[in-house]
Amino acid sequence: MSDPKPPLVGVGPHPEPWPDDPRLDPELLRDGDRRNVVDDYRYWTVEAIVADLDTRRHPFQIAIENWEHDRNIGTVVRTANAFMASRVHIVGRRKWNRRGAMMTDVYQHVDHHPTVDDLIAWAGAAELPIIGIDNVAGSVPIETVELPHRCLLLFGQEGPGLSPEARAAADMVCSIAQFGSTRSMNAGVAAGIAMHAWIRRWA
Repeated sequence: MSDPKPPLVGVGPHPEPWPDDPRLDPELLRDGDRRNVVDDYRYWTVEAIVADLDTRRHPFQIAIENWEHDRNIGTVVRTANAFMASRVHIVGRRKWNRRGAMMTDVYQHVDHHPTVDDLIAWAGAAELPIIGIDNVAGSVPIETVELPHRCLLLFGQEGPGLSPEARAAADMVCSIAQFGSTRSMNAGVAAGIAMHAWIRRWA
């Protein structure tokens, strides 16, 4: 006996007559909407979804260093979308692994900065304090600190963590408490924990 097929995600074609709403995509109405979006956005165009998200994004932003084609960047972008970060900044290599993003990058504003210095200059112009996330000497436990309402959460590569340039640029570096044998955790997981710390305080 074969395993049953998993249920389809989303909804099928919309029954006619179709709603008179400019936010809706005629092709999705005709063929169905199987995207990974919440039900309120079923049949909406990508542009309409982005415009609606832009009316209520949170004032924190995310940056992640990309020197070694870190596979976690897609997960970071997906989590940033889930927690409604206003923007994501990729620092270093322009090309990044989008597989983990699960297409959420089309709904998220993603910028590129060739170097840490470029990111620092941008954050300074935007008057955003840079909060590094890394378990290094001198870091402050994120469990005991109040993250700024407007801030840029900066993450390093899987393994080496924040680059020396990024640590030097940070207004504050926060650590995440760990109790096992490993010295570090997955960068995508660390990003999710840090974003949720902001959400618990400000959202």
